[in-house]
This record gives sequence, C-alpha cells and structure tokens, in this order.
Amino acid sequence: MPGMGTPSNDRHTELTRSGLNLIQQAISIFDAELRLAVCNRPYQAMFGLPDELTRTGATFEDTIRYLVHRGEYGPQDDPEAAIRERVDQARTFQPHYMERKRADGRWISVEGAPLSQGGWIAVYTDITHIKRQEALLRARSEELSELVLENAERLSAANRALAATNAALEEAKRILTESEARTRHVTAMVPAHIAHMDRDYRYTFSNNQISMVFPGANRAIIGCQCETVLGAETFARIRPHLDRAIAGQPQVFEITHPPSGRRIRIALTPDQNGRGVYILSTDVTAEVQAREALTHAAKRAVAAQMTSGLAHDFGNLLTIILGLQGRLARAGLAPEQAEDVQATLAAARRGVRLLDGISALTGRREHQPQPVDLRAMLDDLAAMTRPTLGAGVTLDTRLGDLPARVMLDPGVLQDVLLNLILNARDAMRGQGRITVEAHPAGRWLEIAVTDTGPGFSAEALARATEPFFTTKGSQGTGLGLSMVYDQIKLAGGTLRLGNAKGGGAQVTIRLPLRAARPQLVLLVEDDDAIRAHIREMLTAQGHSVIEAGSLSEARGLTDLSGLTMILSDLQLGDGSGADLLGRGLPLVLMTALPPGDPRRSGLDCPVLTKPFGDTELAVAMAETDD
Repeated sequence: MPGMGTPSNDRHTELTRSGLNLIQQAISIFDAELRLAVCNRPYQAMFGLPDELTRTGATFEDTIRYLVHRGEYGPQDDPEAAIRERVDQARTFQPHYMERKRADGRWISVEGAPLSQGGWIAVYTDITHIKRQEALLRARSEELSELVLENAERLSAANRALAATNAALEEAKRILTESEARTRHVTAMVPAHIAHMDRDYRYTFSNNQISMVFPGANRAIIGCQCETVLGAETFARIRPHLDRAIAGQPQVFEITHPPSGRRIRIALTPDQNGRGVYILSTDVTAEVQAREALTHAAKRAVAAQMTSGLAHDFGNLLTIILGLQGRLARAGLAPEQAEDVQATLAAARRGVRLLDGISALTGRREHQPQPVDLRAMLDDLAAMTRPTLGAGVTLDTRLGDLPARVMLDPGVLQDVLLNLILNARDAMRGQGRITVEAHPAGRWLEIAVTDTGPGFSAEALARATEPFFTTKGSQGTGLGLSMVYDQIKLAGGTLRLGNAKGGGAQVTIRLPLRAARPQLVLLVEDDDAIRAHIREMLTAQGHSVIEAGSLSEARGLTDLSGLTMILSDLQLGDGSGADLLGRGLPLVLMTALPPGDPRRSGLDCPVLTKPFGDTELAVAMAETDD
C-alpha cells in the first residue's frame, strides 16, 4: 500500500500494518531524524498526500512543505519560514495537543507524543461533527448566556486535551515500569552485591546477592543494620569508609572478610540527595590471588634467570672446593691452618645449602595430597624439631575438632611448618614459646604458627614473601618464606602474615579442608591378582572392602547396608562398570585405556588410569566424598 514502504515478508509486520489501516484516525510515526517510519491509509487520505510522502524514509520537512504550499495552514506570507518553524517545533519532541481548522473548513485535532526509542507519533482525528454540534448548540440556545456557552466549549476542548495527556502519562508510566523491571533483573544477575544504605547504616535496597560475596549473611537485609548483617568485626573495618562516603567522599577499598577469608572490594558512591550511600561489593579473592601469584612468579622468573646459568658451574666449583679442603683437613696441618680449612669447609657447605634453596625456589613442584593423620604428623614434627630449638624455646601444638584424617600433601605441610618454626626460633633468639594451632574454619583448615618474639616489622610484612628478602643479614638466604608462600599457593591455600595481639609474629595458613573418611567400598574387578592388590591398598588406607568378580555379582551387592561407594573396573567380562552409575552410590572407575580413548570419555565420575598408586586412589575417593 502507499505509505508503508516495501512490503515485508514478516507476518508480524504485516499484521501490524493491517491493524493500523483499520484505525479510523490518521496515524504517522517519525523517527529521531524526522523521517517517516510508518503511517496508515487514513493519514494519506486525510491530507491527500502523494505516494512518495507516505513511504518509509520520507522527510517531515518535505511533507510540511507540500501541505503549506497546498494551503493546509492557510495563506502564508513566507512559506519557507512557516516550514522551518514547524520543523523546529517537531525537533523538540514535546507532547502536544491542538485543534485547528483546515483550508476546506473541516476541523481536526492533533495529538503528538514522543517515543522512548526516539521520534514521535501523531494521531489526527476529524472533529468536524463535534464542532458543528457546538455551533448548533450556540445557535439554538439563545436563552443561555454567552459565558456558559464559551465555558462549555472550553471544557470540551480541555477534556480532549486531558485525555491526550493521560494517554501520554500512561505510556510514560509503562516505560518507567519496564525500565525498573529491567534494572532489577540486571542487578539480580550481577555477580556482586549492590545495595543502598541510609545515614543510619540501615539497608534500604539490595539485589539479594549479599550471601554470594559475604558467605553466611542473611539475604533478607532490607531494614536491617549493617552491623547486624555483616557482624561487628567486618562493620568496624568498613565504618570509617561509610562515614566518609555519607559525608560526600566516594570510597574504593578492599577488606578481608574475617569469617571466610575472602578478599572483598567495596565501592561506595554518595547518594546525590544526601540520604545515604550506594554500595557495590565484589569478591576479588581470585583476582588478588592471581595478581599475587603473577607477582611472585615474575620474581621467581627473575631469580631463575639470574641463577640458572650459574647454578651448574657453581655446583661444580663447590664440589672441587669441598674435595680440596677435605683433603687438606686430612693432611695433619698445624692448628691455625686446620682452623682456616674448617672455616672454608663451613662456608662451602653453606654455599651448598644456598644452592639447594635456589633449586627449590626455581624448580617445578607438584602437589600430591593423601590421607594424613594431622595429630600424628604434628607430634612427629614436634619430636623432630625440639632438639634444634634449644632449652629456652618451648613448642606447643594444639589440634581443634578436625576429622581423623584429612587430604594433604604431608611433605609440603611438614616443610612449611618446619620453616615457620625455625624462623620463629631465630626471631626469639633462643628464648620464648612457639605455638602451632590447627582448627577448622568453615571449608578451610587453618594452621597458625605464633611466637613470643618481637614480631614482624612493617617492611617484613610487606616484603617477607619476596625471594631473597631476609632480616637475618648474612645468616639468612631469604628463601624460607618465599618457598612457604609458593607451596601454600600450589596447594590452593592462602598465607597471611601479622602480629599477634599479645605480641610476637603470627603466620596463618589456610588449606582446603577435605576429610579422608573410612568407607565401605564395593570393589569390582574380574582379575583376581589386580583385585587382591587394590584390596590391600584400600585396607591400608583404613577402608573396608566387599569384593565382586563380575558386573552381575556387583549388581546383587549394591543394596548392602552401609555401603558408601563403588570402585569398579571399566571393562568387565560381562559388561561395563559404567553401568553401575545410577545405583545411588558414588562410583570411581578404573581402566588401562589411555585418557584419549573414546570408551572412557563422557563418564560422569572419576576415572583412575591403571597402574595407579596410593595417592591417586586416595584423591579419587576424596572427590566422591566432597
């Protein structure tokens, strides 16, 4: 049809156009550039417009020019000035209502309203019959006063204008409601806590994501005090920033959430109306850990670059020195000469220890967790270190309510604690107490090593984990805490340095807490020798075992009382061990097939590659217990 542009194949568009053509009023919609987007047939018919002015893209200025020159707006002394005036008015995109008499004597009402997407819509209604009724009423009601008639006419026009205004308000309300709904939906999807707090530290808005950032917090916080929601300790850390933000100063800072150990970045934006502050809280733990890991990795890379080219030659040189000095020590030298030889040997041996430290710093490490009796490990550590501490240093170990066995890398943890204990000994200069305390902290195992020495200096707190930083002068390598940091990060944990409230240094490490619980295992393996070997591995780890030599036999045992998991070969003589999935028990599969084989892909359970050791078995079983 004329005025609707090129017909679309879209059924929805065609239905829209057909619906507009059925409306009696003339309708036109112009976009933000004052180009015609759509119109209906009554629009073309009312103004007698040619087809080119009713097609999509026709300009408002060309339409007004056509109407002005046809006399639609009456005689004009300056037609172009009249055209510009109406185009400039249209560019304001203001809602309006007017009634005017056309050149042919008919009356129309014009109702315009802006669109949220830009542009505006205009509705033209022929009100000639209303005007004629008003004129007839005036002619036939001589007994009525002129004032009453005029008021009636004004009231009628006002009612029509009011109806147009109400329509515009309803559209604005609809747009505002949709915008608010979209805003709430978006904020609810943001992986951060967005909130508003009044000047009394009371929440007035929340996107219900607070528990994502602050674990353990109640999601229903509207009307609650910040201290009640976050706890006294957390509130005390953020209150100074809140006070400054409420006073009009934007704040961006980071805190460590005491209950969870997470690193939280908080942005505070003052309310422009002075009624409080907007809050954006984000969990940046992973970002901080990655940033710290990159920093330390860069420092380790520099250290490796500096030493890798010299380590081989340095090792050979030390070997020669130790050999020659050892020969001199056995040569029966005079006492003064023998003393010099021993001093040289001591220096060379210290060089060997330094070289070993550098190798540990720059070498590749692997984390190998296995079930560990933490109490027994701490007892062994105490027995091993006490002879080196001296008579003036007391070592105290404390163990909280922890599982009997936890999944840890015992070698890494022992090295870490040994480093920390010896550092504490050196700091106390042979007099004081060292306390090693282990306890659960949510999903973490927290181990704190505290001493009664002078504590960390400000510089040490900032740089202690840097390679080669030491406060021991020539007696230290500066590698101890750096290696501790690397080993803890490798295990997925965190390291925090600080000073205890009562004085002395305190190093707190957190490691993922995973219990290694004894289980009743259904072992399914059709090879007798392999089954016997794996049974011994399971019983050595404290598990109880029920055996099955086939898939059919295993199916008859899966409903045994107390059974906690199934360990099965993937390829059995009478079927696949994967068929035991869905029996209501955790399943771990074993196979000699390589990882890339399609027969072991897509399995929704841990898969052990034969042959495997105690560590791999313990880790796979711990995964089913998470």
